[in-house]
Amino acid sequence: MTEDLTITTSTDKKEQYTSLIPQIEALLQGEPDLVANMANICAALKEQFKWLWVGFYLVKNNELVLGPFQGPVACTRIAKGKGVCGSAWAQAKTLLVPDVNAFPGHIACSSASQSEIVLPLFHNNEVVGVLDVDSEHLAQFDKTDAQYLEQVVRLINFNE
Repeated sequence: MTEDLTITTSTDKKEQYTSLIPQIEALLQGEPDLVANMANICAALKEQFKWLWVGFYLVKNNELVLGPFQGPVACTRIAKGKGVCGSAWAQAKTLLVPDVNAFPGHIACSSASQSEIVLPLFHNNEVVGVLDVDSEHLAQFDKTDAQYLEQVVRLINFNE
């Protein structure tokens, strides 16, 4: 396991992701603890992209419960189908929201958040959580982010 992270200064998103993903793989290699791995994923993404908030919510007792994250304090529990996170869970698909203020039922954990991407985490074909990323800029996230962040969440091993 590596504990150093090389941050690329490229402004090209694809280059940033292709540099970062192998480093995330190295961080996770040989570490069986889910919480530790999620924490390092959050830190790596936050360090590279400087987003407002990066974190995980895990399904517990039929609601999303806050897990490891980087950024300002966050909502602790989210119901299925509520807000962007609960909607991504209910729909079992990645949601890109260019303007959170235009999303029906958006839960404003931080008034600074302007755009968001939420990716479901799957284990045994069931959604067991989400990766939530917020930006203070409108339309921060696109299909490139979705493609590479989906690769990142597939690195998480729920079997150990």
